[in-house]
Amino acid sequence: MKTPSFRRALLAGIVSLTALAGPVFTTPAQAQFGGIVYDPTNYAQNVLTAARSLEQINNQIRQIENQATSLLNEAKNLTSLPVSTLSTLQAQVQQTRQLLSQAQRIAYNVQDIQSAFTSRYSGANLTASQAKMVANAEDRWKDSVGAFQDALQVQAGVVGNIDGARASIDTLVGASQSASGALQAAQAGNQLLALQSQQLADLTAAIAAQGRAQTLQAARDAATEAEGRERFRRFRGN
Repeated sequence: MKTPSFRRALLAGIVSLTALAGPVFTTPAQAQFGGIVYDPTNYAQNVLTAARSLEQINNQIRQIENQATSLLNEAKNLTSLPVSTLSTLQAQVQQTRQLLSQAQRIAYNVQDIQSAFTSRYSGANLTASQAKMVANAEDRWKDSVGAFQDALQVQAGVVGNIDGARASIDTLVGASQSASGALQAAQAGNQLLALQSQQLADLTAAIAAQGRAQTLQAARDAATEAEGRERFRRFRGN
């Protein structure tokens, strides 16, 4: 029968042999702290997953920022020009039209011109009486005087529009240089084209008025010459 002292000695020997031989079983690389199990591999995987999620969030933020910037640029491109000279240009065009509509004696109308030339400038008047010839000559003189007066008035109106055109050009050029978007630049360009069209209209009106006066004067000279020959023929016949 084994005594207790013998059993204690045997147990001590087994513990010593176990310590010398090393651990028999391999445990996973984890530790327990206060009841919480720490696994380094699982922790590294969680860190990597969190980093990837953070990168995705950053990419989404950058996309949102780019979209916001694009919307801001679109808003600038859709912003209207704060200045407009169209009302001024329309007023100048209307003024020139009024001057043309106030043409004296013979208006800028085909039927009116035909009627005037039939009654005062055509060769059919050579068969009229002496008194009628004198009356026609006076009417032609009035036609010429009125036409030259009309031309001078139109030219004065065109010259008066130059100052307004210069002010409009300064305004539109300044607005185009400080345009914040494509729409503002395009609108400034369109108004500059409208200004150019208005100036061309003024130039056309001035040329038309001057040409009308010169044409009536030439027609008057031709009619006067024809009537002079007719008077001389009649004088010789008498």
